[in-house]
Amino acid sequence: MQKQKAPPPVADINVTPMVDVMLVMLIIFMVITPMLSKGVSVDLVKTKNPIAMQSADKEDAVLVAVSRDGRVYFGSTQIDPKDLPPKIKDMLTNRLDKTCYLKADQRARYEKVVEVVNNMRAGGVDNLGLLTEQVQAETTPGAAPAPAKQ
Repeated sequence: MQKQKAPPPVADINVTPMVDVMLVMLIIFMVITPMLSKGVSVDLVKTKNPIAMQSADKEDAVLVAVSRDGRVYFGSTQIDPKDLPPKIKDMLTNRLDKTCYLKADQRARYEKVVEVVNNMRAGGVDNLGLLTEQVQAETTPGAAPAPAKQ
C-alpha cells in the first residue's frame, strides 16, 4: 500500500471573511452616521471671520436652531419659542457655564431669530453663541490676484 501525501499548503490569502466583515461594518456606519448629527441641519450664515466655538459640538451643549421657514428646534425637537425659557432654565441649572448656542438659517426671518434670542435670554442664558460658517474665497479662473497694499 502506498501512503497518501498531503496536498501542498495554499499560500493564497482568503479574503472572503474580510470582505464580509467590511460589508457589515459599512452597513452599520451607513445606518449610524445620520443619527450622529446634532440638532437640525440649517444653512448657516456665512461670515469672513467666524469665531471657533468647539464647545458647541459637545454632547451636553444647549443648542437651539431656527429653520428657514421659522420653525424653532431645541436640540432636535420642534418647540414653540414661548416654551424656550423654562426648558433652557432646566438645562442650565447646576451648570457653571451658562452658554447656549443658536444656529439660524441664513434665509430665516430676522424677527423670528430676535424672538428666539429674547426667549433664550429670559431663560437665564449668560453667553449666547451664534454659529456661522466661514466664507470660501471665490476666485475666478484666469483672474490675476489682487495686489497687496503696503
